[in-house]
Amino acid sequence: MTSRLDTPTTTAQPSARRRLPVPWLGIGLVLLLVSILLAIVIGPASVAGPAPITPFDVLGSAWHHLSTWLAERGLPVTASENPLSLVRDGIIWQGRAPRALAAVLVGAGLALCGVVLQAATRNPLADPYLLGISSGAALGAVAVLILGIAVPLPIAAFVGAVLALLATLALAGIGGRLTANRAVLAGVAVGQAAAAGVSFIIFSTAQGDSYRDILGWLMGTFGAASWSSVLIALVALVVLGGILLGFSRTLDAFAFGDTAATALGVDVPRTRWLLLILSALLTGAMVSVSGAIGFVGLTVPHVVRLLLGPERSGNAALARTSAAVGGIFLLWADTVARTVFTPLEVPVGVLTALLGAPVFALLLLRSRRRGES
Repeated sequence: MTSRLDTPTTTAQPSARRRLPVPWLGIGLVLLLVSILLAIVIGPASVAGPAPITPFDVLGSAWHHLSTWLAERGLPVTASENPLSLVRDGIIWQGRAPRALAAVLVGAGLALCGVVLQAATRNPLADPYLLGISSGAALGAVAVLILGIAVPLPIAAFVGAVLALLATLALAGIGGRLTANRAVLAGVAVGQAAAAGVSFIIFSTAQGDSYRDILGWLMGTFGAASWSSVLIALVALVVLGGILLGFSRTLDAFAFGDTAATALGVDVPRTRWLLLILSALLTGAMVSVSGAIGFVGLTVPHVVRLLLGPERSGNAALARTSAAVGGIFLLWADTVARTVFTPLEVPVGVLTALLGAPVFALLLLRSRRRGES
């Protein structure tokens, strides 16, 4: 059995040397743009007048609002007239467009966090909710939806996620050195405590429709997505996600183990904790927009590894491609959730679990067979 390093670099295999890698990132970005356009068109209210909404309606509405926004700020752009009626424009610009973009950004952020956490902890089962983030965010959301605390829900959810992260780090550092394994165990403890607090508040306080509201948020939904939601997710992804992408080569060093990474000049404990904290903050921002949506950050990185192949499995390509695939996956999961079961809208987290669980099971079976061969 020979490895790739053992293969002689001669002209004996010209076809292999000429084979170009599939540009998955470029394909993913094109599919992402097309998916956003189609997702905005699709919906039970697509017939809003004499004709259904078309991609040209979406582009016309987008240009009208963009040109108006630019003209109002003194830029040399002439504001275009709205080519649509108020109803059709409202369906596109106030309803489906922010929802679609929020789904893309959240999917990209969760998938990126999954890549980083799996590499930083060298644990293929690591996901963005590793440190009790989702339960802490849920506790903050419950405080708004049920207890009536006068704070915007995304802010309360993000504060809850950050408090859960701080509690996890504090618990993991008690009586010993802060290690990744201790943090995972502490995250489980903090997550269970926060989940118990959520359950207690719901059963002791919730009345009427508040049960449905909190249940929908806990399962993940973009039903209340707005342009402010898009802004929160966009800023978090650009700032925190950009920093995480800058650690791609460092994550490659982690793949060889802590000793090898240290020999390569990486401050392993400090870097690992920085990555965990940044990933947790990015996850908290995404959860504050959509609620807890499972399996995106866990499954998407594994699927993308299969697409890229071992020759392009570096974390830079993996992270960027996973972000694109995660955005596409969550966008179409949300589109199905809001259209297929009309008039019922299923929480998107239910669909991601139904799709992600069997896919992850197949990946486990595949890895087991490869290990036995």
